[in-house]
Amino acid sequence: MHPYSLKSSKGAPILPRPVFFFFVALCGFYVYYLSFNQITLENRKEGYNGEEQRANICRKPSVPYEELCYVHFPKPTSYSRGECSCTPVRFFVIVSMQRSGSGWFETLLYSHPNISSNGEIFNRVDRRENISSILQTLDKLYNLDWLTSAAKNDCTAAFGLKWMLNQGILENHDDIVSYLNKKGVSIIFLFRRNTLRQVISVLANDYDKDAKQLNGTHKSHVHSKEEAEILAKFKPKLDTSTLIANIRNIEKAIKDCLDHFKSTRHMILYYEDIIGNSNVANSFNKCPNSGSTNSQVIW
Repeated sequence: MHPYSLKSSKGAPILPRPVFFFFVALCGFYVYYLSFNQITLENRKEGYNGEEQRANICRKPSVPYEELCYVHFPKPTSYSRGECSCTPVRFFVIVSMQRSGSGWFETLLYSHPNISSNGEIFNRVDRRENISSILQTLDKLYNLDWLTSAAKNDCTAAFGLKWMLNQGILENHDDIVSYLNKKGVSIIFLFRRNTLRQVISVLANDYDKDAKQLNGTHKSHVHSKEEAEILAKFKPKLDTSTLIANIRNIEKAIKDCLDHFKSTRHMILYYEDIIGNSNVANSFNKCPNSGSTNSQVIW
């Protein structure tokens, strides 16, 4: 039989070399394709794990499990937190009434290098005209996009505002409670035990707005004993026919407020009790005591 004859009495025909090399190349390409996809998937997985690890690093401060929902890592849209991006932030709101020591208390908190309180942001009517405007304002605030003089160079560890009872919080309490609980915001209630002194302080402050007893200027908060003594010389006349009703209205507003917000994480403070223990709020916000002091005097 001719050696190049295509006929064979036994076995299958042998493939020509070009066809054989084509199949070998095809198999090699297939193996390369599978290997490349596997490496890509592994790299992606490692990338995801890296992101998770970075996120976990930001969430690894020693925080008890029950406190995790009150620890936040905001990402402002108006600036970058930079080296502070992994500093956990706790949100708070001071709920109070006029002439209850809230100005003194907020200044005390603000003296801590890692606490920023933004004052009465709802004293403007347009920010509280309805629940939508209220929640939009709170979203902007707690995203740390509320750029005011309260901003500090140090990394912020606690961030909040002061909210008076006559600034829309009671009228929209259901929606606000839901928002605060969902957002993980803690409330610091600050009131006065001596409601009569609060009433007298309101009258004295109203009088000084016109009288301007301190060198022709009006000061709601004074910073020296001498200034306080000058303002204390004014003795307001109380209308006894309405005094009891006014006191009861104040007490009812406080009671209703505490009842509406009882499902939130909160603490109740009274001005008379915190004068000698100014670190109690820092403990509530989990900020280390810094020896904060305040020169304001309540009158």
